[in-house]
Amino acid sequence: MAGDPVERMHELRELIAHHGRLYHELDAPELPDADYDRLVRELAVLEATHADLVPVPDDSPTRTVGGAPSAAFAPVVHRFAMMSLDNAMDHDELSAWGERLARSVLRVRNAAAVAEGTEAVRSEEGTALAEPPEGPLPLAERFCCELKIDGVATALTYENGRLVQGATRGDGRVGENITDNVRTLGDIPTDLGPNAPALLEVRGEVYLPISAFEATNAALLAAGQKPYVNPRNTAAGSLRQKDPAVTAGRQLRFWSYQLAAIEGGPTFDSHEQSLRYLESLGFPVNPEIRVLGSLEEVLAHCRHWAEHRHDLDYDIDGVVVKIDDLALREELGSTARAPRWAIAFKFPPEERTTLLRDIEVSIGRTGRATPFARLEPVFVGGVTVETATLHNEDQVAAKDVRPGDTVIVRRAGDVIPEVVGAVPSLRPPGSEPWQFPRVCSCPLATPLVRAEGESDTFCVEAECPFQRDQRLIHFASRGAMDIEGLGERTVRLLTEAGLVRDPADLYTLAAESLLGFDGWGEISVNNLLRAIEDSKARPLANLLVAFGVRHLGPAAAAVVARAFGSLEAIATARAEELATLEGVGPVIAEAIHTWFARPSTADLVARLRAAGVDPQAPVASSERPVLAGRSIVVTGTLDGYTREQAEAAILARGGKSPGSVSKKTTAVVVGAEPGASKITKAAELGIPVIDEAAFVQLLETGALPEG
Repeated sequence: MAGDPVERMHELRELIAHHGRLYHELDAPELPDADYDRLVRELAVLEATHADLVPVPDDSPTRTVGGAPSAAFAPVVHRFAMMSLDNAMDHDELSAWGERLARSVLRVRNAAAVAEGTEAVRSEEGTALAEPPEGPLPLAERFCCELKIDGVATALTYENGRLVQGATRGDGRVGENITDNVRTLGDIPTDLGPNAPALLEVRGEVYLPISAFEATNAALLAAGQKPYVNPRNTAAGSLRQKDPAVTAGRQLRFWSYQLAAIEGGPTFDSHEQSLRYLESLGFPVNPEIRVLGSLEEVLAHCRHWAEHRHDLDYDIDGVVVKIDDLALREELGSTARAPRWAIAFKFPPEERTTLLRDIEVSIGRTGRATPFARLEPVFVGGVTVETATLHNEDQVAAKDVRPGDTVIVRRAGDVIPEVVGAVPSLRPPGSEPWQFPRVCSCPLATPLVRAEGESDTFCVEAECPFQRDQRLIHFASRGAMDIEGLGERTVRLLTEAGLVRDPADLYTLAAESLLGFDGWGEISVNNLLRAIEDSKARPLANLLVAFGVRHLGPAAAAVVARAFGSLEAIATARAEELATLEGVGPVIAEAIHTWFARPSTADLVARLRAAGVDPQAPVASSERPVLAGRSIVVTGTLDGYTREQAEAAILARGGKSPGSVSKKTTAVVVGAEPGASKITKAAELGIPVIDEAAFVQLLETGALPEG
């Protein structure tokens, strides 16, 4: 009956088993991790609340780990169970785990004290405590914190230094033999040398770098094939190929995180010591592992990585927190499925499921027609999402998402939300594939055109009101003319009323025509007109960006502005002249020349200049070009410079300030809270990493510090 907890528990176990099989055995999950975790947590609460109604079966998902191993591979019985981890979904849950752990540690140490006849922990009255007192307890332990890599748990066994077995986790007790496949991974050593222990078992995570995942999906889409959903699923499918040659071509990587067994080798007191030993044998150990002395430091560490997770070239979905003391771990033990001495702090979900209400098409300033999803509002990636991009016609077809589908929505960092794919098992009956429209939805109803060999579709009518509005919105945007208060709604009100047709019209708006318009009062009108007037002082490079010339971005616009100095000089420049500028090239040069050669552009520029919008480029810097031909990357927050000021200082001295590290980088300047991926890349390439004091010296002399 409706609301029956026993029926709901039965339903949840079937749902979780179904989705667990898709994830663990078939590498084809339909639900994001966050939605799957919600089902498991709901079941756990019901089982705990209604334990008097029905006993919890041993095979309940709350008591089991992973999924059954595939029959396609030989089974491997793990020497020690590969357990799961309990989760903390927020800081309160992590603190609660810390309090439970403190009580467990006190019990263990008191029991040991009693057994050894030594002094036990005592109460204020001096009585030895058999049980911990009520209230919070301090936990004076060292914690080893590791990034929770979103990959495939793998166990590697070595005998006398030779790799003899690689296995998946499977159900925690029995996994799959993937030895031939793991041998193809360059990160995994196959021979540890003559001084290796007689037996060694190493556990870790096989993962696919984000850059490799994106390159793979780009190739699939170009070939008209369906893209992979995420790096983790791609890694799992790649690792479980019957042909090891396929695995070898997938660019998989490996991080080791545990010494599970050792015979004939050294012993260790701490987890950190064991990781350093693995590193000495040639196993990759993640550089972001930290040993911290309090739960407060652990909380701060978790907050840091929740904010900086996208600085890395691999997916993480949390931080694993472990007691560092190995002997204490043994005493604390485990539950049926997870160790008591560890927990996974999970970040807010970046993927969730929701209902796709409809698919619509937006028309951009260049006429490009972009499909997007209208969604049932869903909280994902820290915000409520109601729309998400679908990119183009081919991606909609490849993902096969349809109105009425339950879909997976992803929002990572500041990236525009996107629909990853549908959940086919929840598709309503009678659903039909969505068809891309062939006519623009604007009042002109212009045909939409897709050129042969192109992935984008365009409305080719220049008078399309949707394009007009988007051009104005772009003109007023931050990074262009930055006209505060001139957003999408205001632009549409002004164009629909016939007050504005193009950017030059903005500078002829009069207060009397706006007062009372859409209920505007004197303050609102004056604020808008003041913002429009202030925009006249924007640099020449901003105006070039505001024009929306195809291919011309902020960096190239700054180069062109500095080289030619005025709008008039740029308008009359030949394409060949523009192409000689570093960072411009023939494609951008031709686009600039073509745009300024149009009669409509000449009219727009003349009207802007008549209205007082005619910026000049700044006078050439008087600084010595001590950084000429050199590339300096800045990451993190500096005390004496904003990011823009640091970039300007580098450019003024003839240098470049790109956003990423490459072989051409001269040095990386590191401030507070730097991007971890930039520092890691610099270390890999042997590029000097300098602090702010050395940066100041570099700007003055062009010299890097010695050593």
